[in-house]
Amino acid sequence: MASKKPKDQKAPQEEPLTPNAPAAEETAEAGSAPQEDKAAALEAELAAAKEAHIRTLAEYDNYRKRTTREKESLYGDAKAAALSELLPVLDNFERALAAPDADAESLKKGMEMIFTGFRETLKKLGVEAFGEPGDPFDPNIHNAVMHLEDEALGENVIAAVFSKGYKLGDRILRPAMVQVAN
Repeated sequence: MASKKPKDQKAPQEEPLTPNAPAAEETAEAGSAPQEDKAAALEAELAAAKEAHIRTLAEYDNYRKRTTREKESLYGDAKAAALSELLPVLDNFERALAAPDADAESLKKGMEMIFTGFRETLKKLGVEAFGEPGDPFDPNIHNAVMHLEDEALGENVIAAVFSKGYKLGDRILRPAMVQVAN
């Protein structure tokens, strides 16, 4: 007699394999291969981006150090250039002091020449003098040390200059020390 199987159990059916249909494992491998390739490409791209970032940071650090060195040397170069312009004035003072038999008139003439040369040197460096009697008083560039009541002069006018002021472009090197009228 034939054995009977319970009604709710069915015989397993096997699917026939066809030569064109891949097995389940092959399908899983084929699906993961593009994902692995994609992951590897993304990892390579990330590594390249990290490398570029590190190079950029190193370049920035080198740039910062180089500009700091340039700023420091620029100050020294500017200072040296300004002082080298003043050395001829110093030479003229040495010559005037070394003159063995100079009379008062020749010393005065020499001092005037040195003074003129010094003013020309300052002018060449861009330094301008300001603060003359009769100029309007400006508290930004003048330092009023005395006050004078004089009706002949206008209001807030410089009556006397005790020491001239000097500026380099817009920068005030020294304010003028003045007496202000009214």
